[in-house]
Amino acid sequence: MAREVYVEGSFVSEHEARISVFDRGLLFGDSIYEVTAVIEGRLIDNDLHLARLERSLGELEIPMPLSKEAIVEVQTQLIARNKLREGVIYLQISRGIADRNFGYAEDIKPTFFAFTQARDISDTAALRDGIRVAVVDDQRWARRDIKTTMLLAQVQAKHVASQRGCKEAWLVEDGFVTEGASSTAYIVTADNRIVTRANSRAILPGCTRRAVIKVADQLNLVVDQSRFTVEEAQNAREAFLTSASSLVTPVIEIAGRAIGDGKSGPVTRLLQKTYLDLALGSPAQVQ
Repeated sequence: MAREVYVEGSFVSEHEARISVFDRGLLFGDSIYEVTAVIEGRLIDNDLHLARLERSLGELEIPMPLSKEAIVEVQTQLIARNKLREGVIYLQISRGIADRNFGYAEDIKPTFFAFTQARDISDTAALRDGIRVAVVDDQRWARRDIKTTMLLAQVQAKHVASQRGCKEAWLVEDGFVTEGASSTAYIVTADNRIVTRANSRAILPGCTRRAVIKVADQLNLVVDQSRFTVEEAQNAREAFLTSASSLVTPVIEIAGRAIGDGKSGPVTRLLQKTYLDLALGSPAQVQ
């Protein structure tokens, strides 16, 4: 059955949805997006995603098309109309529609659309068995903290990773890992410190990252927000990544080298379970 999608104030069939060829998101990548996971029909970490959406729009001086409460209602309607139990909801907001010109009017009206994608998230082979990641030079622009739709560098990095038999690419700049092409990167050291790069303009401030760091704190795990090299990652006891659609995914190989014993490690497994339990309001308690 055709999905219902949201376009500019209306819920319509995906086959009837239309966006202008003059939309600045299409012409310039002048747009912001967010992806929120849905598990058991419930939005996961959605308050964090909408806060980041509002921040990204503010950095580009694009107004919010609706209040956050109204956007949640759109998301809720999409879940209900598409009977979505598990998957993601994608939101995109562009600066708006105008004849092609690098400049833009201050009063241009933003374009807003949203849709669902049904997929397995909470029980996948990647979560159980881990994934392999490739290492690719980071060729993105300087404002990676803004979640724009300018994703060509990430598309190319993912393509290189796929050609190398990997599911994700970790991006490297000046010898240090910045983040994954669509995820946040972490390692676990021999003394069980979780290391992940600190937020800055060099990386996207991950919503799942923020939630997982909070979980780690509740578990009395030390999180060291600092840079690490590919060599340090390859010599780590464990490695993992996070994102809205991959939750906490073990990384078992980096650039052809097995991490630890080549299996998901105990710290990663603990974070996986505790994060999902807390996100879903499970009665399971943090020890």
